[in-house]
Amino acid sequence: MPGMTNAVVVEGLVKRFGATTALDGVGFTVAEGTVLGLLGPNGAGKTTVVRILSTLMRADAGRAEVAGLDVVRQAGEVRASIGLTGQYAAVDEYLTGSENLEMVGQLYRLGKRESRARAGQLLERFELTDAARRPAKTYSGGMRRRLDIAASLIARPRVLFLDEPTTGLDPRSRLGMWEFIADLVQDGTTILLTTQYLEEADRLADRMVVIDRGQVIARGTADELKAQVGGERLELTVATVEQLVLAAEALRPLAQAEMRRDEQTRRLSMPVSGGTETLAEALHRLSATSVQVLDIGLRRPDLDDVFLTLTGHAAEDAAPPTDPADPVEPSLPVGTGAPR
Repeated sequence: MPGMTNAVVVEGLVKRFGATTALDGVGFTVAEGTVLGLLGPNGAGKTTVVRILSTLMRADAGRAEVAGLDVVRQAGEVRASIGLTGQYAAVDEYLTGSENLEMVGQLYRLGKRESRARAGQLLERFELTDAARRPAKTYSGGMRRRLDIAASLIARPRVLFLDEPTTGLDPRSRLGMWEFIADLVQDGTTILLTTQYLEEADRLADRMVVIDRGQVIARGTADELKAQVGGERLELTVATVEQLVLAAEALRPLAQAEMRRDEQTRRLSMPVSGGTETLAEALHRLSATSVQVLDIGLRRPDLDDVFLTLTGHAAEDAAPPTDPADPVEPSLPVGTGAPR
């Protein structure tokens, strides 16, 4: 985005754990007031990047700046400028919602009065006011996650790291979290969002960086990444799992790359070219079989197609653990001296 200042700059990050290389020359930037989606399967290296940027871990090589501050030489100032929420809600379940937030505020050295005022504002913003005096152990998973993110915002950080923020949330809570993240960006917060939910990235991220096995393999907007895949996808749903196998055999000559089969939904998807002529040919081939087609059509590529094309597997597939730091430890009040 021309003319915008970068809130995060990452250059050539390398991190090894024994014989395992978790990061192998990762580099990217995040413009101020935008969301960068750092995408990748489990074990890709996303959490290691977050831990380095939040000063919880040092890289073996490369450099990084957050809010114009070097994450090694100015670690304390970096910690005062950021918020961090890990993959699992880290709240003291024996404290109330208010007490949790006030405690974090005092760790940030805001003072008792300001901590209490800020806690009240955030509890209202996250629709937790009615539960403010209840112990956190009585909260649902979605409420704990909202309280966790509220804690990361106590000191009004310029940059917020959200590491898999909607992991474990039900669909309704996830949608609510998406709306809140969008509001934060409108207020000027810069967000680095790690996720393996591609719909989440498509909805929230201004730009995306795809990382796999410790390396950046693609970058750009959602539309730019989809354009790399090109073409269209033929998708169909059949009556039985057995028919799914027959349909795949009949249509294999039309596929431009690997097919995807989902036995649970009895759905077959494949990249094709030729538009409606290919659709007609597919119907002709299927008519010569015993396959009962319940639904068939053409559609544009999505981010799942990008992942499959770039990595050879879907984003939600489990990957070999190249990143021993995954999953990250729970969120910490990093503004007050989290370990280096």
